[in-house]
Amino acid sequence: MNKVIVICGPTASGKTKLGIKLAKKINGEIVSCDSMQIYKDMDIGTAKPTKTEQNEAKHYLIDFVSPDKRYSVAEYKNDAENVIDKIIKDNKTPIIVGGTGLYLNSLIYGIDYPDIKTDLNYRKELEEKVNKDGLEEIYKEAKIIDPIAVEKISKNDKKRILRILEIYHSTGKTKTELEKESRKNGIKYDYRIFVLNMPRCELYERINKRVDIMIKEGLIEEVKKIISKYKEFPTAMQGLGYKEVVEFLENKITKEEMIEKIKMETRRYAKRQLTWFKSYKEATWLDSNNTNNVDIILEDISEK
Repeated sequence: MNKVIVICGPTASGKTKLGIKLAKKINGEIVSCDSMQIYKDMDIGTAKPTKTEQNEAKHYLIDFVSPDKRYSVAEYKNDAENVIDKIIKDNKTPIIVGGTGLYLNSLIYGIDYPDIKTDLNYRKELEEKVNKDGLEEIYKEAKIIDPIAVEKISKNDKKRILRILEIYHSTGKTKTELEKESRKNGIKYDYRIFVLNMPRCELYERINKRVDIMIKEGLIEEVKKIISKYKEFPTAMQGLGYKEVVEFLENKITKEEMIEKIKMETRRYAKRQLTWFKSYKEATWLDSNNTNNVDIILEDISEK
């Protein structure tokens, strides 16, 4: 099996920088694994690699989906494996860089997630139930339906808790059952997984600074342009930073509340990501502040 390097970790942990540094060292090319960086015109709020960074190392699966289109995990897996095959044929090393858990799982565990369309009426029912009874009640319901899937996520991970219920509602099968059925084709590559991490207080400080920079660089103006350009947003405007700016533009919250909400929700997201990555028992954890991380990765992949 061909080796494929995976660099994942919570948001703002330094994945892009390490990926580029490694790519330059080993003649590698980067396959993005970020469910928001796929969208065109959404640059600031997604912390998309800059043009300079993309010139330093070839990047794939960035900036290629219109914000008014749906893009599924199944589509990502197909696109990513096609790109990985191309990179290998070009005698280069594929480096998966990103923090979207479902995207990563589809690759490293060979899961062909079914492309299940969201029942918007049912989702609205669930949202109303959360507002009325609290997320804990919905979490308990999901745990009864699919205890194995629930074990892998945080009690505060509203998006994934609702998804467990939505999948069961739409298919009559649990997420766990569908994943087992979908692993028929097996794993195509020898994935070597590395997770970046740092002290929680330092990570949160970096997140807060990143949000301040995004605001200064024009996140609000970016959202205004997107809203004026496209008519609908099946998933794009649910991204961190974007939905909060929309709330601000609709006068539901003040600018100060918007900024604090983005910071808080991003910190929560980082915490959920870390919980997710802890399930990767085969992963090597790296200190984000270690300047020798590239050497550690090279030594690790050469030994196995």
